[in-house]
Amino acid sequence: MTSSSSSHQLKEISEFYSNDNTQQPVSKIKTTGDGDEFIHIGNQKFDRHELMRAFGGTLNPGLSPPPSHEMANPAAFGLCAFALTTFTLSLYNAQAMGVKVPAVVLGLTCFYGGAVQFLSGVWELVVGNCFAGTALVSYGSFWLSYSCITIKAFGVSAAYEDPTMLANAIGFFLMGWAIFTFLLVLVTLKSTVAFFCLFFFLDLTFILLAAGEFSGNVGVTRAGGVIGIIAAFWGFYNAYAGVANRSNSYFIPHVIPLTRD
Repeated sequence: MTSSSSSHQLKEISEFYSNDNTQQPVSKIKTTGDGDEFIHIGNQKFDRHELMRAFGGTLNPGLSPPPSHEMANPAAFGLCAFALTTFTLSLYNAQAMGVKVPAVVLGLTCFYGGAVQFLSGVWELVVGNCFAGTALVSYGSFWLSYSCITIKAFGVSAAYEDPTMLANAIGFFLMGWAIFTFLLVLVTLKSTVAFFCLFFFLDLTFILLAAGEFSGNVGVTRAGGVIGIIAAFWGFYNAYAGVANRSNSYFIPHVIPLTRD
């Protein structure tokens, strides 16, 4: 980490703790260690990487405050659910190994990607993280609504006698999620490369899948599946960053911030 980047991160942390909303007196902040790897805020000592890691417990773009609660990190839980479900469905969309029926994916979309991700988002709201709660609850709802469209018992597909109308309706559904994801992309521009790439490739996935429905071009849908696989791997990476630390792994993800000044 360069000295300029280190100074900038220390300044951000200082500004966070001097926020007027806290109504607390500003504590003295200093650094120690050979590489200034430890940050002292008043009488408390923190590891710089733990403070600056984008997924160290909050799934928050940009600076993440140290947790003030005893609840485990629900963000990693939700990211794992998102990544695995996205990976599996994207393989189907890409028609990998000739698979064209998404039936196996429905278990994930209903439970892991749907219910589990939804609950992890609710837990994020409980600990006061608006962004993470909004993202995880929303995408958990996406998987649940996808299940409703796909499962015949809900009668969604049967309601459309015209296959073209059904494809266009699904295209509208996907475009709505593309717009929502684009909004999340905008608020990750000051976070990390890994975090930004996750939402960027996810948004591109929604756009391609919607275009495939509107055009009826299987090649466009398959391209959306390939991009979705990339988005899933970024999800896995960020999930790993949320659970890996020096006490349980020799491989700690390197954080690359998008802004350095």
